[in-house]
Amino acid sequence: MPEFLRRTFPARFDNHFPGTPIAFYAFVLIAVATTMRSLIHLAAPDGGAQSIATIPLASYSTGAAGTVIGIFSLWGLSQTIIAALYWLAILRYRALIPLFYLLLVVEYAGRMAIGHTRVVETVSTAPGSVINLPLVVVCSALYGLSVSGAQATPPD
Repeated sequence: MPEFLRRTFPARFDNHFPGTPIAFYAFVLIAVATTMRSLIHLAAPDGGAQSIATIPLASYSTGAAGTVIGIFSLWGLSQTIIAALYWLAILRYRALIPLFYLLLVVEYAGRMAIGHTRVVETVSTAPGSVINLPLVVVCSALYGLSVSGAQATPPD
């Protein structure tokens, strides 16, 4: 098995990070952003649907707007669980970080693909649609750095 696959799918989930420090610290920033985003979707009255994603909830019926807000809140719960897994990797299972980078690339590439086939009505460009391509590129590079072999497990 190639070394990059061994590092992506480690035999042991330990606290040894196989990549460069920049890939580790960038992952910490991603975990912070994911945590904040998840909490906004859970706590904002509109789940972030109108206030952030610019979905025109005011033009929807009460039931339809409530459904969109409910879906955004459910999405926030999913993001909270993902954020918890990121923090678990950062604090205890750093060997999983390359796998999480690969999953981030798949997730954001999938968001772009779905965005082209399932159009969501917005009144302006939603931040999520702008960030997808840059995140695929950046996370692909960070994945490479996380399996590069120039290892230096950051200090605890």
